[in-house]
Amino acid sequence: MKILVNDGMSAAGADMLREAGHTLQTDKIPQEELPSRIAEFDAIVVRSATKVRKDVIDAGIPNLKAIVRGGVGVDNIDVKYAEEKGIKVMNTPAASSDSVAELALAHMFALSRHLIPANLTMRNKEWNKKQYKGVELAGKTLGILGIGRIGQALARKALALGMKVIAYDPYVDSIDLDLKLLGKKEVLAQADYLSLHIPVDPDGYVLSTDEFAKMKDGSYLINCSRGGTVDEDALMEALNSGKLAGAGVDVFVGEPNPKAELAKHPKISVTPHIGGSTVEAQDRIGLEVASQLIDFLK
Repeated sequence: MKILVNDGMSAAGADMLREAGHTLQTDKIPQEELPSRIAEFDAIVVRSATKVRKDVIDAGIPNLKAIVRGGVGVDNIDVKYAEEKGIKVMNTPAASSDSVAELALAHMFALSRHLIPANLTMRNKEWNKKQYKGVELAGKTLGILGIGRIGQALARKALALGMKVIAYDPYVDSIDLDLKLLGKKEVLAQADYLSLHIPVDPDGYVLSTDEFAKMKDGSYLINCSRGGTVDEDALMEALNSGKLAGAGVDVFVGEPNPKAELAKHPKISVTPHIGGSTVEAQDRIGLEVASQLIDFLK
């Protein structure tokens, strides 16, 4: 089979596919050219950059048999439409859990210990020791919205640091971890740090003005889920008013061109959607993509 790997994949995964007899194209086809080229391939592997919408799906019929997202979320793929057309859609939900959880923790540490402003001012030969008194994570309450694989990975790491963990997930009734499952309002009200590990809600923002009002004064928000889960204007208002002490943000509306005022906000720790961007996670993702495709294409 001929497979288009349009957003890259690990060498281990690519080698596994080639050893199974498949042909790979790893040169990226620009989004605007994809509808005119997709029919050349039996399957396409994407990450978050390439969008597989109705126009691409229609153009791929009848040759296109599978779409694989190397990662968790499939919001860049019209899943329902693809499946209606008989095209299999797959993803790799477990491969990047620890990497995303570690990035969420990294943002928590960066905000709590003023790592970003301290780095920037030190490079300008400023010794602002008295300005950077931080807080410890140990003993603080971490609230997690979405206690799936990534949420659980974060919970385990936070518990090891001595944090208290509470969580809300409408699809989970019990969990084998030392944490409390509470209602969403209770999690918002009690969390010193609130971390999101949820998909985009088609009905609207998961966090907007009303939700920020319910959060603790001086709390922190961490968003390593998806752009569009948080109302970015409301987030900036909460930061400017002092309602939130800071925010760690890895995902944005309009990626790869987030709002400049958000990315430059002095109370925000920002990263360019790198939650799963570790050597280990990419190897796991590549191997899982390859394994799924090999089994399916048989």
